[in-house]
Amino acid sequence: MTDQIAFDRRQFLQTSTALAAATAGLGLFDAAPANAQAPAPRRGGTFTFAISAETPHYDAHGSDTFATLHFAAPFYSTLLQFDLADYPKVKADLAREWTVADDLMTYTFRLVTNATFHDGTPVTSADVKATYDRLRAPPTGVVSTRQATFADIDVIETPDAHTVVFKMKAPNPAMIEHFASPWNFIYSAAVLARDPNAPRTTVMGSGPFRFGEHVRGSHVTGTRNDRYFREGRPYLDGFRGVFMTQPAAMMNALQGGQVLAEFRGISPAERDRLVQVMGERVRIEESSWTLNLLIVFNTEKKPFDDVRVRRALHMAIDRRAGAQGLARTATLRDAGGLIRPGSPFAIKDEDLLRMPGFGRDIAAARAEARRLLREAGVPNLTFVLHNRNLAQPYTPAGIFVVDQWRQIGVNVEHRQSETSPYLAGMSSGNFDVAVDFSNLFMDEPSLSLAKYVSFNRAPENRSRAIDAELDRLYAAQGRERDFQRRYDLIRQFERRALDQAYQVPLLWWHRIVPTHRTVMGWQMSPSHNLGQSLGDVWLNV
Repeated sequence: MTDQIAFDRRQFLQTSTALAAATAGLGLFDAAPANAQAPAPRRGGTFTFAISAETPHYDAHGSDTFATLHFAAPFYSTLLQFDLADYPKVKADLAREWTVADDLMTYTFRLVTNATFHDGTPVTSADVKATYDRLRAPPTGVVSTRQATFADIDVIETPDAHTVVFKMKAPNPAMIEHFASPWNFIYSAAVLARDPNAPRTTVMGSGPFRFGEHVRGSHVTGTRNDRYFREGRPYLDGFRGVFMTQPAAMMNALQGGQVLAEFRGISPAERDRLVQVMGERVRIEESSWTLNLLIVFNTEKKPFDDVRVRRALHMAIDRRAGAQGLARTATLRDAGGLIRPGSPFAIKDEDLLRMPGFGRDIAAARAEARRLLREAGVPNLTFVLHNRNLAQPYTPAGIFVVDQWRQIGVNVEHRQSETSPYLAGMSSGNFDVAVDFSNLFMDEPSLSLAKYVSFNRAPENRSRAIDAELDRLYAAQGRERDFQRRYDLIRQFERRALDQAYQVPLLWWHRIVPTHRTVMGWQMSPSHNLGQSLGDVWLNV
């Protein structure tokens, strides 16, 4: 690498690593001496864990809900993966080694030679090419929520069966981290050739577990893949993911040992209850979270096509008071902008105060909101808030914003749905205003901001807005290697996004994960999307 590029890569990793260290999981009641020798992994057993929502389909390329990853990640491999022992650095998965050209325009990956899909066919460079072609330029009828992320890929070459070369249209300093995304399941080229949409309904990967069964409303199971390419893995005979949408049932199952973990996260009150009842039988780990809730306005519906209406509803929310109150009962904690608070490219708090919707004078903000609604001709606005029926944190968040809007004379019906119809409604544009989410796995701005680019480039932008200026700024910040210049471009993007208010951040989350002490080998991170393949998990029983 040249000195300039090398500096930029070091700066990205060092600042991200510093953040990871500052927000690393906190093991409560974990009093083992620091020099105690960890027990050797044991083989065998079936690991049962809770999944608090059921996936609407199996295709990670077209999904942005944890329910898909927690369901399907054990069945698949990716090109690279994040090293959770040294987050956010990356390590090998299907790629055993890789090189990056000095100008960041060519990435060459050499694959392991012993990987096979669960049908016995070998994993080759053709499968990697077919996967990334589908991610960056999905065929008609296929949805890729990573389309904007991989738009900079120009050509994918396969000089031999175990070498794949990505040539870029423009440099992207964080491309290696994007290649480590947990959403980039490697699919069989042969399967995609027969049916490009097959991964929505069929599971066929090369991961540590083979698909067992999926009983809707009940469970998903997997059994050990004895031909897995990582020697000695997985340790488990199998796993059982139990769908538990009711928090009380999940808590009772955790206490009784019917499930041994809930990897998405629980509330502070639920944490305290588990610790009180279970004592040292439970392990609690905490971290800030690369996840936030958004309020999204359907810009194709009146009056939400009017920026004055969107801005009024945005300004009426007292996020700072909400953060203080909801942090006691929900998995919501921090008010912040489009980038996770405290991360390298996040807006400084003093600058956030000057952004619309984040000032301290809520009375003045609400007076301005009422004025904007009168000016837009909707002083007595009424609409339906579309929301997910998950108790954490969607229900309390929805109740909170409905009350906030009531204080400027807006009447809102709070309507909650199961995950599948909730996502289908937003994807089809069948909603007025919705509680949405930005589901991230790292603090790289090209990932964080992708949800805000134009709908025709990013299907995950559920506001359905088209904004050429946001698209221009997104491309510019992603190609800028100087930290300060990139920071300034991100602020310009953030200012426009908040001014136009197509969708606006509500609050950032805080992650609390309970596992039984018998669960070993799983690693905490600031993202519930990572570490879900279960290949390293074993049971100390």
